[in-house]
Amino acid sequence: MVVDPGAFTIFEERRMPTTTLQAWRRFVVDDPLEFVLLPYEVWLALDDVERDRYDEARVTYHSELVIVETPAIREILHQGRLLTLVNRREISARRGLIVSGPWATGKSTAIKQLGRSYELRVRQRFPGQDRIPVVYLSAPPNGSPRKLATRFAHFLGLPLKNRHNEMDIADAVCDILTEAGCELVLVDEIHNINLATSAGKDLSDHLKYFTENIPATFVFSELCNPSCKVGMSHQVTAAARMLKARRG
Repeated sequence: MVVDPGAFTIFEERRMPTTTLQAWRRFVVDDPLEFVLLPYEVWLALDDVERDRYDEARVTYHSELVIVETPAIREILHQGRLLTLVNRREISARRGLIVSGPWATGKSTAIKQLGRSYELRVRQRFPGQDRIPVVYLSAPPNGSPRKLATRFAHFLGLPLKNRHNEMDIADAVCDILTEAGCELVLVDEIHNINLATSAGKDLSDHLKYFTENIPATFVFSELCNPSCKVGMSHQVTAAARMLKARRG
């Protein structure tokens, strides 16, 4: 995509969170912005309005930071793809991956890149098919089983009514994702699940239900530092054998 300094408007090009299917699919296919600097003489000739638009386009270009494929990201991409292959023939106890590290070390970026590369690979393998190979969501803070199920439903755009309980929603989600060929589920920020509370334990059990009823590889990211309490990995291990990759 080439930014046109004369027509570009930052408010029309904002990127939506990848927590819905439509936004996720746009994230998967979006090309990085391209920007060509004007020659100095041409820049001097711009009037105030044109220069303001031009500067806005420059800031927008630089705000979309280029993702560098570091050794850590390459390892996560490799292990994630390997696990999806290993899990294809499994009917239970599928293996998963936990990406763990301190704040702002690229955990969410890494698992999103894994999901993006995997979905592009699936699209190449099955052109023209309306599949949902990847799902992305964040674990809800102070959550409950219903809130977790709602996150899945929100990604799929499922209409919900008050009479629908968490199991109604979960069963509908599992049926749809199984039918749609889901192979990879990315759950961000699982450190939000506090196993010291009854609500956190219920939420963890409900997440285990999804791992058992969606034939997909689950990949989690968690904040891990000396000041935080992370217990999710121990709980999930009961449902699936996990590999752990550290960032930072």
